[in-house]
Amino acid sequence: MSVDKILNDWKKAKFKPVYWLEGEEEYYIDVLVHYAERHILTEAEASFNLTVFYGKDADWTAVINACRRYPMFAERQVVILKEAQQMRDIDKLEAYVDKPLVSTVFVVAYKEKKVDGRSKLAKLLKEKAEMFTTKKLYDNQLPDWTSELIQGKGYEITQKALLLLVDHIGNDLNRINNEVDKLLVNLAGTKRITEDDIERYVGVSKEYNVFELQDAFAKRDKVKAIRIIQYFEGNPKAGPIQLILPSIYNFFSKVYMIFGQPARDEKGIAAAIGVNPYFAKDYLAAVRNYNYEGIENGLLLLHAYNLKSVGVGSAGTEDASLLKELVVKIMG
Repeated sequence: MSVDKILNDWKKAKFKPVYWLEGEEEYYIDVLVHYAERHILTEAEASFNLTVFYGKDADWTAVINACRRYPMFAERQVVILKEAQQMRDIDKLEAYVDKPLVSTVFVVAYKEKKVDGRSKLAKLLKEKAEMFTTKKLYDNQLPDWTSELIQGKGYEITQKALLLLVDHIGNDLNRINNEVDKLLVNLAGTKRITEDDIERYVGVSKEYNVFELQDAFAKRDKVKAIRIIQYFEGNPKAGPIQLILPSIYNFFSKVYMIFGQPARDEKGIAAAIGVNPYFAKDYLAAVRNYNYEGIENGLLLLHAYNLKSVGVGSAGTEDASLLKELVVKIMG
């Protein structure tokens, strides 16, 4: 069952006695817990019928006793167990899961992992409860997810701004959502987020970033690449070598794949090598500016300089110096 399906059921006042929310992606669990805590009951009902426990401090008997109480002046009560993965003897909840009270909506947030599928508790949950399991999105899914999030809030975002935002934050949906909300507060009289907004309110340079460095490699533009590296040298948090080298290596790896593809149009290449169509032109530019041997040599150099960046064969060399050497050797 999806987040949307659960939320739609709740909005229609259709409830199951037990909801077990588990998995690696906290964002979806937080969305459901927030709704359960704020919206299932009215403010007046919640004062008598909302109980919230935290796993680290919760005693299983207290949780079960709360679930077995009958609601006061309302059709139902809500009991929420947050951070349930930290609760001792959580398996003792089996007795309640087996015979829950229909007037109680019991929501359990079991983050970061899944309940042991071999346990009796897991078997009871599958049989008697509504289980919702989350997993981290793949990195290539983040731009589409973020774009849909922004559209759902009534805004749109340029492609470059979207990719700058996602690359800066990484695979953290809660943080992406928070940064988007902060962005929207600062937008005045417009419904469109641009790279200027990302630079101004998130702190990511629209000119000096990994994507622009990738563009420089694709175009074999040594001057631009060195200029960006010098910016990173003065602003270490903007482009740490531990993030730059894997990003450029991934770029060259994708270019390497193109040599085995029959397609040469941007849309066909993007689909074949699994990249955002916005960047397909960069990969095709690299194919034109480097031959097969040049890309292969670039991959070997990137591997070697990745080792140097952790001190193998190059102890004490500054990161910026390593990157400048790499640019010169790859671009020739």
